[in-house]
Amino acid sequence: MAFGSFNGQGGRGTTTPMTEINVIPLVDIMLVLLVIFIVTAPLITNAVKIDLPKVASQPTEVEPENVQIAIDAEGRFYWDGTSVDRAELSARLLAAGERVPIPELHLHADRSTRYEILAEIMAEAGKAGLGRIGFVSDPSQTGDPHQASTQPAANSAPQ
Repeated sequence: MAFGSFNGQGGRGTTTPMTEINVIPLVDIMLVLLVIFIVTAPLITNAVKIDLPKVASQPTEVEPENVQIAIDAEGRFYWDGTSVDRAELSARLLAAGERVPIPELHLHADRSTRYEILAEIMAEAGKAGLGRIGFVSDPSQTGDPHQASTQPAANSAPQ
């Protein structure tokens, strides 16, 4: 069988030996060995019986607290609802940066607050170690912000 010819030429003296290896029996044997190893591998585990101590502990998850800073339209600062001046705000930011865990900073800024003031507060918070800063917005006012200025006020009298 290994010396057969597939070229279609008949005759006994014109056949040349086949130079290809028949791998089908090799694949069959490898598949049988693979199945045997898959079946027997889980049975060969050596487990050592150890009496481990039983512990009932809960993970300690400490939620970082939030620091609320509000800036109104006139540029006044409020720390968790109480009015503070700029120097006291800087001191409180430094003190908050030293707490463990470091609290999150939530900025409530009026729409007309200058960006310069916000950038200064964020820079001070970053220097103090408060890296998690979130901007709090009012979800009730949706749509185009310029649309509200073109519409007449609801309490104005018609002219």
